[in-house]
Amino acid sequence: MGAAEMILTFPLSFYGSYILEHQYQLSRQNIFQWAWENAKALFLSALIGIPVIMLFYFCLANLGFWWWLPFGLMMLIFSVLLTRLAPTLIFPLFYRFTPLNNDALKEKLVRLCNDVNLNIAGVFEFNYSKTTKKANAAFAGIGRSKRILLADNLLNAFTDEEIEVIFAHEVGHYRHRHIPKMILAGTVLLMAGLAVTAALYDALIPVLGFTGRGDVAALPLLALLLILFGLITGPVNNLISRYYENQADDYALRKTSNPGALISGLQRLADINLSDANPHPVTEFLFYSHPSIAKRIAKAATFSRTNGSNPCSI
Repeated sequence: MGAAEMILTFPLSFYGSYILEHQYQLSRQNIFQWAWENAKALFLSALIGIPVIMLFYFCLANLGFWWWLPFGLMMLIFSVLLTRLAPTLIFPLFYRFTPLNNDALKEKLVRLCNDVNLNIAGVFEFNYSKTTKKANAAFAGIGRSKRILLADNLLNAFTDEEIEVIFAHEVGHYRHRHIPKMILAGTVLLMAGLAVTAALYDALIPVLGFTGRGDVAALPLLALLLILFGLITGPVNNLISRYYENQADDYALRKTSNPGALISGLQRLADINLSDANPHPVTEFLFYSHPSIAKRIAKAATFSRTNGSNPCSI
């Protein structure tokens, strides 16, 4: 099933990640570099995905109706473990990470972390420019693997003030405990969805003439039910995520008192990444995990007027 899906979706994947990226002059990869990076991603997906699929089928074929419960709990543990290991084992397969050499910026970012008792393994720059002209930043890992990751494109194109307020947003997620809350919400939705899917699957198996839950011929039906479950719960997850993103923006504005840097940083991010700053409301509701850039800029401008701050830092 996974191989069939890969074959069927390859034309769209290639068009979206290579053709369009070059058409809009965002990609720095030639066809051979693109193929190599995707080959590594495919190998890694297989290395992780095959054991998960085997675990899934074992639970489905041997644990009766309640197969979904141990599988869902094991997936939760697996997700936490993967989040813990990704910054040190997976990300370096694709990018080179070096300690940030901008001491002034590093001091600002570490200070933001210290204000919320957030211990980090370090602040690192990575060579994002080897593949794209886009800018990016991330707060990655859990436990001892927590670290700040800044793309070289971001460091080259943005001011220290802009990077500081953008990262303050990430610290806001930690301050409001959004990561464990999202894990909890995701687990509840996953368990509920798997339970409903299992019930529907059991009801449809005899109707469609399959021999049982483990019948290989019935697996496409289960896959279809899981896809439908994802289509329903995806907007719910995005709704929760947008609420948390708003809270993180509020924290960044209060902490830095620099709405101008947030406005200019978001505008610059939209320009560099060619983002749609003001998508259709239906598109935003269904697919956006963040509020639109236009809404985020409007929030910062309102904060500026309310608090008498300079609305523009550039």
